[in-house]
Amino acid sequence: MKKTLQQVAAWLGTDAGAFGDTLVTGASLNTRTLQPGELFIPFRGEQVNGHQFVEQAFEKGASATLWLKDEPNPPKDRPVLLVDDAAKALQTLAASYREELQATFIGVTGSNGKTSTKDLIAGLLSPYFKTIKTQGNFNNELGLPLTLLAIDEDTEVAVLEMGMSSFGEIKFLSKLAKPKYTVITNIGEAHLQDLGSRENITKAKMEIIAGMASEGILFYDGDEPLLQQAVSALSGVNTVPYGKGDANELRLVKTAFSTEGTEFTTAGLIDGDFVLRVLGEHQAKNALAALLIGKHLGLTTEQIQQSIRNVELTDMRMQVIETEGPTFINDAYNAAPTSMLAAIQFLQQADFGKKKWLVLGDMLELGEQELSYHRQLAPAISSQDFTGVALFGPRMRVLYEELQGDFQERTFWSEDFEEVQKFLAEQLSDEDLVLLKGSRGMKVERAMETWNRK
Repeated sequence: MKKTLQQVAAWLGTDAGAFGDTLVTGASLNTRTLQPGELFIPFRGEQVNGHQFVEQAFEKGASATLWLKDEPNPPKDRPVLLVDDAAKALQTLAASYREELQATFIGVTGSNGKTSTKDLIAGLLSPYFKTIKTQGNFNNELGLPLTLLAIDEDTEVAVLEMGMSSFGEIKFLSKLAKPKYTVITNIGEAHLQDLGSRENITKAKMEIIAGMASEGILFYDGDEPLLQQAVSALSGVNTVPYGKGDANELRLVKTAFSTEGTEFTTAGLIDGDFVLRVLGEHQAKNALAALLIGKHLGLTTEQIQQSIRNVELTDMRMQVIETEGPTFINDAYNAAPTSMLAAIQFLQQADFGKKKWLVLGDMLELGEQELSYHRQLAPAISSQDFTGVALFGPRMRVLYEELQGDFQERTFWSEDFEEVQKFLAEQLSDEDLVLLKGSRGMKVERAMETWNRK
């Protein structure tokens, strides 16, 4: 964004005073990450009042600041815009700027895989279009507006991740971004604590079409019965299912794995063989959405094949880490029952000529049935497939108890991660392949700290 303060003030219905010609080149909520030229937006919370950092923001090069009308002592002789509500002002700025952008907008949501899918779409398109994507976890009612305001005016494609914890949030984000293409990666168990059922999660995820262009397309996981049911109830919406089932318009028909990544074959709307530099059948399935969007934006199959093989995902998503000891598959960014099972099944099927270990941490935010979800992982874990299992966290105790009869000495559990690390140091060798998986708060990637990376 490159606007004068007078233009910004007009969007907000306020007055720029004598500083109307000041150039604003973005927005920031945090003085630690603020860039020169950005508008500082102070939030007032229970613990911290952002107004106390306004002077610091100017010292770091802020072009101007918002200031709440009921906050006393606004700075004098500084470019200040008075507003009633900081969040609404940020969202108004983003909505106004969005109207001026000509980029193709793509919205991505889902219980699992939305960040990987966002990365795959953006990575596939970026060699051919000027592309921007959501950075980090800027996928909510504050993060997405900041992403919009960071888009260059000549951007051709914007890939926006949309997260939520309750009803109405994705609807708001969709209406703000107005995507042409939307993607729902799957329906899992994340947010059961807030929404109560997978049916309600489906309803919340389907809100992504609320702001979709009339000529737009919803690409969705066609193997998910709840999404099939939700889509069948739509009228006047273009939809394209993808997945493994025969009814999908783009089908994943074959996958193979090595430490170099995943090879997969598709049929239907796109027939071809593709290579991903990331492991997992579920990642190949995520890639189907990227392939479809690439095709709809005019790329040839050959262009898609060349581009997708060079995409790198955000760290800790089926990331192969070779050390001077074991080889790790770091999938420790987050976990829910669906993604946990997918990762376990991947390691079960992988044939890398190594002994296989699981290091699993608690799955969080699963509500009243959380222990049941942990216990239900047991049938997927057999001593015929895995050499050993290390479990971390109070919820994983129930899985440990389920596995006792099968693994005995080669199964370990503790609420103290140092004890887990000690067990692994004693057990693992350079011939082992180790999956790291758990919710973000568990930080199970710490298991690699014992060994130096190659």
